Amino acid sequence: ILADAASRLARADYGIQVPVRGHDEVARVGAAFNTMAREIREHTETLEQWVADRSSQIASENDEIQSLYVKLKVENILMGAELDVARRIQTMVLPTLAEHDSIPALDIASHVEPADEVGGDYYDVLYTQGRARIGIGDVTGHGVESGVLMLMVQSVARALHERGLDDPSAFLTVLNRAIYKNCERTQSGKHLSLAFLDYANDSVTISGQHEEFILIKRDGTVRRIDTMDLGFPIGLEEDIGDFLSSIDVPFQEGDMMVLYSDGVTEAESEAGDLYEMDRLVASALRHHQKSANHAVAAMIQDLKTHIGTQKVHDDITLVVLKHR
Repeated sequence: ILADAASRLARADYGIQVPVRGHDEVARVGAAFNTMAREIREHTETLEQWVADRSSQIASENDEIQSLYVKLKVENILMGAELDVARRIQTMVLPTLAEHDSIPALDIASHVEPADEVGGDYYDVLYTQGRARIGIGDVTGHGVESGVLMLMVQSVARALHERGLDDPSAFLTVLNRAIYKNCERTQSGKHLSLAFLDYANDSVTISGQHEEFILIKRDGTVRRIDTMDLGFPIGLEEDIGDFLSSIDVPFQEGDMMVLYSDGVTEAESEAGDLYEMDRLVASALRHHQKSANHAVAAMIQDLKTHIGTQKVHDDITLVVLKHR
């Protein structure tokens, strides 16, 4: 009987019990067998219930994970669509070739390359009734928030230019106040460097704080114009009037002016070397006798050769102005 019961137990018949008669050794073995079979049955039932509960929990968690995955996928699609819209808007407000060609005395070309889907570099050409103003700036960081701030700057600058606000200090004072109030409302913590170049009568007036401007005269003489003392970061303080200044620089036939964002000078090579000003100036010198389009293309190629396969970490903006 014990042998048959053990065989049935091996076949997972955990309800098996043997009759126990007397108090001899066989009876004690039978009692022990019954106890063992009963405990195995109880443990098995407990395990099966645990497995069933856990399987149900896992199924529920899998459903939740699947639901979160679907939600995340939808959100990613929506975010991608939003980024695409923001990128397209940014692209749409960049100066057109027609605007580049609209200033009789200037040959203008540019290269704008965001590091992300939405960049934070500002660049614009404003020309109305013979008044030419070229602006360049760099919002802290990059991405959607920086791109939105760039669009704010573009809109405010366009409106002020159209209103005929010619004085560089007054122009930047009003622009800064508008941007500061918007930054205060959005609590984004963003601000930007921003400088403008106003052209008239073979001379440019430079105002605002940004990177250096590079002037290459027709004979190859190089002048690097530091803008650090000409302004203050836009959107950081409500009133920056006391920090604003401007300088007038002769800009004559055959001269070339180079404007850029720090994504150019801080671009890294595969070895980690920055491009820096010396390489940028040398590249501009090599190509300063070409048209603005050819000069920009050649200078960007020099930059890309330096970068190689290294990842680009910041927006790249390069603008070349040549006096026709």
